[in-house]
Amino acid sequence: MTIKPLIILPDPLLRQVSAPVERVDAELEQFIDDMLETMYEAPGIGLAAIQVGVPRRLLVIDLAKEGEEPAPLVFINPEILKSSDERSVYEEGCLSIPDYYAEVERPAAITVKSLGRDGKEQLTEADGLLATCLQHEIDHLNGVLFIDHISRLKREMVIKRFTKAARQKI
Repeated sequence: MTIKPLIILPDPLLRQVSAPVERVDAELEQFIDDMLETMYEAPGIGLAAIQVGVPRRLLVIDLAKEGEEPAPLVFINPEILKSSDERSVYEEGCLSIPDYYAEVERPAAITVKSLGRDGKEQLTEADGLLATCLQHEIDHLNGVLFIDHISRLKREMVIKRFTKAARQKI
């Protein structure tokens, strides 16, 4: 397995809409393993393919707590079919926006249709942290970042900070 470099704000790739995965094959299996390894190393609880520079509709999630057995979830071509009217607020962070956290309000429960790692269709009813994480990662596939759900002023400050940091690395 290979740990992939993470794409960091303000990289314009993060705003790209990801294309559907065409087929589940050995190459994709290897890439899924690489994504999981990258997510665990970061460490994070979710990772979209675009965050490692691959604009494909694929994401991985693992909500197992430290010391628990890993419980990786794979979502290929995920699509939100239903969202609850009830809302919930979680403090979100992002591997592509390191060390920045903000409270984000999203639907409390969702139903997601996707393909699993085996290429078979799966339906996932999610609430709580899983619902939040799925929505966060699916947003990535659509070129949306969690900072797009906070006030314009806060968002502009975050983008400015990361743009300045990126310039200093050059």
